[in-house]
Amino acid sequence: MKFKYKAKTKEGELQVGFVEAGSRESAANILAGHDLFVLSVESAEHPGFFEAITGYFGRVKRKDMMVFTRQLATLLEARLPLNTALKTLREQTKNLTLKEAVFQIAEDVDAGLSLSQAMERQGTIFPSFFVEMVRAAEITGSLDEVAGFLADYTEKEGILMSKVSSAMIYPAIVIALFFAVGFIMTAFVFPQIGPVFEQSGVALPLYTRILLGSGAFLGKWWPAILVAVIFFVIVGLNYSRTAEGRALVDEIKIKMPIISKIYSPVVITRFSNAAALLIHGGIPIAQALEVIGHMVDNVLYKDVMHEIADDVRQGELLSKSIDKHPEYFPPLVGQMISVGETTGKIEQTFTRIAGFYGRESDMVINNLVELIQPVLLIGIGVMVAFLFAAILVPLYTLTSSIR
Repeated sequence: MKFKYKAKTKEGELQVGFVEAGSRESAANILAGHDLFVLSVESAEHPGFFEAITGYFGRVKRKDMMVFTRQLATLLEARLPLNTALKTLREQTKNLTLKEAVFQIAEDVDAGLSLSQAMERQGTIFPSFFVEMVRAAEITGSLDEVAGFLADYTEKEGILMSKVSSAMIYPAIVIALFFAVGFIMTAFVFPQIGPVFEQSGVALPLYTRILLGSGAFLGKWWPAILVAVIFFVIVGLNYSRTAEGRALVDEIKIKMPIISKIYSPVVITRFSNAAALLIHGGIPIAQALEVIGHMVDNVLYKDVMHEIADDVRQGELLSKSIDKHPEYFPPLVGQMISVGETTGKIEQTFTRIAGFYGRESDMVINNLVELIQPVLLIGIGVMVAFLFAAILVPLYTLTSSIR
């Protein structure tokens, strides 16, 4: 098996590469034998379908992460030592997967790893944004402040996702029932009516002929169609985990009209909060941008952040460099940063930007939640009308001709 690893040399240099081994433990032993301090070892092979299902049921729920993050922030704000806080959290955590992860983090911290390095080794539980924010906090010495920010952010994100999921439950059930009933009617019921129309010689509208033809096809080939759909879903999910697929998904998030309306304010809020925090900690803007590039869980934004950081190192104003990328940053961002550069209050400016786009993301999501149900119900009503009109109109014509 091939494993991807991150490790440090005795001189402290970071190494990233691949190693062949029979298991993860063997890979770690091989690396240790080359005098490398292992930070993380992950399988470079994509999990199969059944492994993905197993991982799904063993995942850490959003609610568990909300509780864990808030408790961590509370303990650190109370000035408890980090190892003591982690051991306390392990005793209080109910989720077994998270409990084991906290235990491993505590062990790694006791062994000399930083909290961010220990969390990075539990990458299936802690997202890159979480890890990079902790790493930035370690640089600035504001771990308790960042823990509080992450707790607030996780709770806020959880509330928004709960709103969306609650609003989607009813439409999802209606859509599922519609497609199930529609499939049964189209594939098994309507084809039985077709011979009646043929014998009567009634002229069928185009949409009726399409419906009856589709029903005959579905009735005959539905097992093959079902297998094909499952196959393409699995292939699509596996592709989305590759570097190319990840880039495609990230591009869709940025460029799809409705998705970008939600995604862009969230990313800019993350960017601005992280920038304010790093600048407050005395990190130079160029270095802060490099760190933020790893925080934003999007490869396209990451590349843009590196470009902006290079421009700033060469003496260009941050606002001017950001204005070069209007598809990633709205003009308002560059304008507000320009004001901050002029007044010397860049940190406060980033805080205002984060507040503005945080409120915008809330407003967009709330509006979408209110629109989802009526739009979906109207769409379903139109499809139901088409489905039954395709049969009722010819039947009405048939009964009229009998009279």
